[in-house]
Amino acid sequence: MKKETKKQEKNEVRENPYMMNRELSWLKFNERVLNEAGNPKVPLAERLTFASIYQSNLDEFYMVRVGTLMDQMDASEVIRENKTNMTSEEQVNAILKETKRLDLKKAIIYEQLMGELEPKGIRLINFNKLSGEEGVLLETYFDQEIAPYLSANIISRQQPFPFLKNKEIYAAALLESKGGKTKTAIIPCSNNVFKRLIEIPTRPGTFMLSEEIILHFLPKLFSRYTIAEKSLLRVTRNADIDTETIYDEDLDYRDAMENLIKQRKRMNPVRMELSRKLNKKMIGEICKSINVDKKHVYVSEVPLDMSFVFAIQNYLRSNNREELFYQKRSPRMTKELNEKASLIAQIEQKDLLLSYPFENIKSFTNMLYEAARDESVVSMKMTLYRLADRSQIVDALVEACENGKEVVVLVELRARFDEESNIEYSRKLEEAGCRVIYGLNGLKVHSKLCLITRKTEKGLSYITQIGTGNYNEKTSTLYTDLSLVTANQEIGREAAEVFACLLRGETIQETNVLLVAPNCLQNKVIAMIDDEINRAKNGENAYIGIKINSLTDKDIIEKLVEASQAGVKIEMIVRGICCMVPGVKGYTENIKVVSIVGRFLEHSRIYRFGTKEREKVYIASADYMTRNTLRRVEVAAPVLDERLRERIDMMFETMMKDDEKGKALNADGNYEDQKFSDVKLDSQEKFYQMAYEA
Repeated sequence: MKKETKKQEKNEVRENPYMMNRELSWLKFNERVLNEAGNPKVPLAERLTFASIYQSNLDEFYMVRVGTLMDQMDASEVIRENKTNMTSEEQVNAILKETKRLDLKKAIIYEQLMGELEPKGIRLINFNKLSGEEGVLLETYFDQEIAPYLSANIISRQQPFPFLKNKEIYAAALLESKGGKTKTAIIPCSNNVFKRLIEIPTRPGTFMLSEEIILHFLPKLFSRYTIAEKSLLRVTRNADIDTETIYDEDLDYRDAMENLIKQRKRMNPVRMELSRKLNKKMIGEICKSINVDKKHVYVSEVPLDMSFVFAIQNYLRSNNREELFYQKRSPRMTKELNEKASLIAQIEQKDLLLSYPFENIKSFTNMLYEAARDESVVSMKMTLYRLADRSQIVDALVEACENGKEVVVLVELRARFDEESNIEYSRKLEEAGCRVIYGLNGLKVHSKLCLITRKTEKGLSYITQIGTGNYNEKTSTLYTDLSLVTANQEIGREAAEVFACLLRGETIQETNVLLVAPNCLQNKVIAMIDDEINRAKNGENAYIGIKINSLTDKDIIEKLVEASQAGVKIEMIVRGICCMVPGVKGYTENIKVVSIVGRFLEHSRIYRFGTKEREKVYIASADYMTRNTLRRVEVAAPVLDERLRERIDMMFETMMKDDEKGKALNADGNYEDQKFSDVKLDSQEKFYQMAYEA
């Protein structure tokens, strides 16, 4: 029976040679992040950031995606994904295998980084490299500054195995008494009292991690025992909480979300990392105690938590080592606006496109403050997903409410890992008198939509903003995003209807100008692809250009394959997951896919349909993922101003030619360097140069 199943799976895969598994594609993306940590063209201190991002990305991947797959493995029936027909168990096994390969690569890159830092005056050492005098100094430091704050648990009937917090570091030791009996001890190493990166006082720029000091001096904590074995350990817990279970008419939604977040902190581990090898029996006992499979145990040759690199960067900055960092860049105020004049009046004259991080989000927040104080403004409506600390966006909405405007805010409490922040902001908005709603049953609201309604002599007038990224001042300096602000009244009326539906707990069923998921985005995208297919079949030139973060929607993938087979030229910029393999003979020969991983996180979404003379261009909040196209409220807006369309086309074409940070996905599923000329093009740097020169 098993042989038949395997044969059937192979046939299934052979029928779809242009499909790639979602999870394995994501790991390829994270490998591109890791490659930047090893890229000698990236400033040395910045490479540390990429190493840390690689780890935090992988943590979240295990917490969410692996957690989901492991939940599926417990289901009563076998669940298969729809691209390569792999079962959940097969996917987990493939992930574990690929993670081990990437861990080895990470160790090589980490050693390379540490080796290059040494001539720059930075060393991370262990006890073998200390002098006797330095060892004594560290022992005194341990006794006075660390040991008093440690809580050591020896596992027994009276002291059960402690709860291991997600992503925190612990020391584990096998203790052996004089009589030969053994016990296990667990010591938390994470603490807000003492620093994690500790400088050796006799050697400036030489550091040791606090957890390594704790591990070394364990005998001082357990003087009646011999330390037979020891290691640092770190667990990653499943964080895939089911937010749909909280819908209950008798429960306050916000309070229920808070309870659910607390549950996440205690969910089962999906991975355990060790700093040193332990005997199989001890590993087995720990795995049993925390309920994790031995297959999910990794021995890491690098520190278990890479966040200490930011302390190293701060040290380098304080010592004026700016040459080890990127050239400082700051967002420019757009030249399209006169900030000293009414921004609303200027928008009524022409549409505005802001491109972050090259242009400053202040132009938008300034417009919000102006609207909050403008007597003609009667209401402001907004969807909020992720916000910055001390959000200017929220402050402007609060001011508008205090000035007597109607303020309606949809705060999505299910924005993963931002739930607690959003709960606090929802309280602040409510306390100011804003009307706050929390989204729809079963559908996250991921759109970036703002509507300002004014009462003028001619009647109601709308200013609408549609973005590709969050209303977050911090990420606007780190992520590439687009923000369209328009006084087009048809767009405004349709945006007003989107908000009216959200207030009724509904989704808009039909649109004329906007693309709005879940009912009016995927189908309209497919219809525009169909139009290009028909034109190609009639002998016309046909073109599709897409920039997104991820491509997993099978219906759209199949339609793109059909378009390629019909002769439509398709160019795609897909930063992360790409479940479609381009360049496969007979299927995707007319499709090119490029991924850009650079200084800034590529986050903007652009849809282009048609050749120049008949082109339709949209910016959107939605990737081509089924969760975005069919299970969320997302908004894409047409760029109607020819001047702005040309600007977006230029940006798109520049990114496709990026041969410094851009990698092309080839027909065997791997990413390779591009080359267009002897002078390399870094699209992000090019856009910053243009912003500075404007």
